[in-house]
Amino acid sequence: MSGLVVAIDGPSGSGKSSVARGVAVALGLAYLDTGAMYRAATLWCLTQGTPLTDRHAVAEQVRALPLEIDLDPAAPAVRVAGEDVSVAIRATEISSAVSAVATNLEARAELGRRQRTVIEDESTGGWSGGRGVVAEGRDITTAIAPDADVRVLLTASEAARLSRRAKELHGSDDEAAVAATRDQVVRRDADDATVVEFQVAADGVVTVDSSDLNLEQTVAAVLDVVAQVAPR
Repeated sequence: MSGLVVAIDGPSGSGKSSVARGVAVALGLAYLDTGAMYRAATLWCLTQGTPLTDRHAVAEQVRALPLEIDLDPAAPAVRVAGEDVSVAIRATEISSAVSAVATNLEARAELGRRQRTVIEDESTGGWSGGRGVVAEGRDITTAIAPDADVRVLLTASEAARLSRRAKELHGSDDEAAVAATRDQVVRRDADDATVVEFQVAADGVVTVDSSDLNLEQTVAAVLDVVAQVAPR
């Protein structure tokens, strides 16, 4: 039997990364954060001095991107040219710029190719030894892994998403912190929605609304979906 593939997508602040890691740990699967790949590509372009408005040059840089992703959900890491950039790619500068790469269709095609390769490798071997992978992002259930065993759209109200991201970035969800976070959440979702649908579940995709759930409850809800859709 091939490995289990769980695909999770959804908007900013819905909890995709934390939930996907929790599910991967619980199931003993690899964890693929596709958003980190876009962030790494953005960082690479900026450090190479490539204007993000030059779509062809960005695509060329992404094709040459020396990227390594550690798939252990207990210790995920991202390296570019051998350097650990796991922290650097979460900087506000990258968060504000990443949509320029995410909406570049040539760059998106290259990163999508790499993502499909990882998913295929983990289904037969790879870090998980063939047990499978939990992959999360914005187009996983539709464009990258439409044939995944389990496909989940993880969503939450805008207020909940803004609160979570504000706490993550600023340590508070007071009015000022939420206001400072709004651009990263609302604008980025609007930008990315021009090239991919991640806010409405496609046919066969199960919606999990985490608005009123904490992390543990949301992980449990997704594990329930896995148990129902792909019992093993």
